[in-house]
Amino acid sequence: MQPQQSRTAEKMTSVKAARDKAPAGPKKDAALKHYRAAEKAHTAKNDAETNRELNAASQKLG
Repeated sequence: MQPQQSRTAEKMTSVKAARDKAPAGPKKDAALKHYRAAEKAHTAKNDAETNRELNAASQKLG
């Protein structure tokens, strides 16, 4: 695994943990939408799109 891929995987883990801890509601729902898009981009090995979606998920939670 290359350093960029490792950082992306760590970020996915971090965002997922934050999303899991968040209280139910529209912010969590919006974060889930972005997290799922990040998973899809990660599967396609598109790190730039993965990071954009993870950032959006983080913003929705914060």
